Amino acid sequence: MEFPCFCKRNVEKMPVLILPFLFFIKFALSTIKREMYLFTFSPIMKPTIWGGNEILRYKQMPADGRRIGESWELSAIPGSESVVDQGPYAGYTLPALTEALKSDLLGKENYIRYGGRFPLLIKFIDACDDLSVQVHPGDALAEARHHCSGKSEMWYVVKAAPEARLYSGFSYSLTPEEYERRVEECTLPEALQCYHVHEGDVFYQPAGRVHSIGAGCFICEIQQSSDITYRIYDFGRKDQNGNMRQLHLAEASEAIDYSAQTDAFTPKVRINEPIELLNTVYFSTSLYDLDEPMVCDYSELDSFVILICLNGSCKICADHEEVTLNEGHTILVAAACPGLVIEPLGGEVKLIECFV
Repeated sequence: MEFPCFCKRNVEKMPVLILPFLFFIKFALSTIKREMYLFTFSPIMKPTIWGGNEILRYKQMPADGRRIGESWELSAIPGSESVVDQGPYAGYTLPALTEALKSDLLGKENYIRYGGRFPLLIKFIDACDDLSVQVHPGDALAEARHHCSGKSEMWYVVKAAPEARLYSGFSYSLTPEEYERRVEECTLPEALQCYHVHEGDVFYQPAGRVHSIGAGCFICEIQQSSDITYRIYDFGRKDQNGNMRQLHLAEASEAIDYSAQTDAFTPKVRINEPIELLNTVYFSTSLYDLDEPMVCDYSELDSFVILICLNGSCKICADHEEVTLNEGHTILVAAACPGLVIEPLGGEVKLIECFV
């Protein structure tokens, strides 16, 4: 419905009786916004020197010649804020949406815990070449150095080339002295635990764990809302200007967990039944493989929910709202939403559900 637009001057000349009508219109529009539960966003494409061309194809978007390493699906990182792409809030950035809806979007406890900041970052990663060996700081170190949260993350392998592999953690406990020696000798990858990966593999990378995604991995990443990465080893690679990429050896040495640890598994698929993947202090995730409608009751969950479509497509229905969610796309469900129905379209659909 379209409403007349009144400038301030015209309002002042109108009869007093028209003012209650204008206030009603304003209230009605704000009510419409408050009842919104489902939000979709324009993806943010990140070209990288190690990226490929799989992300655009996966998301059914036209190729543009760039090597896209990452698609940021849901981000509140300054300078890379996701923007709502439809509905009454179209054009709002994720931080602006959070400010407008507050606990109705985040959940009451989350709004207090995170001070009104959206706490997660969702990505797709396409590694056509090896990523650097790197580590992320924990909360305390990140706050002291960068005034932001740390970065713990989960990887779900969406696709993998036949020889795809990645590194996750040390294969044995190192001393700081051996770490420094291996960095100088460029032999650090030899001390890392190497995994040959397959579709459906799950890895948890808590802050402090040294890791690297290898060529041929196509990954969905769920992480804390942080973009702090300390690069340790980069295979002698140069940037587009022919310069060696910057390393962060001193910063990394204080962030590293030198013990031998890993969290990797492959969940057993159960059709039409949620499978819990991870339950951490930062986020909880579950996997859905559906070939029939599923009702999700969120009435007791004091959190927003993120649904990431990995394969297929589905219809998401919540109260009066209905959104089609296609492969490679993400939807944010407000914490005020009491529940929804996921209806597969044209066969089986695979989703990751995430909340905090």
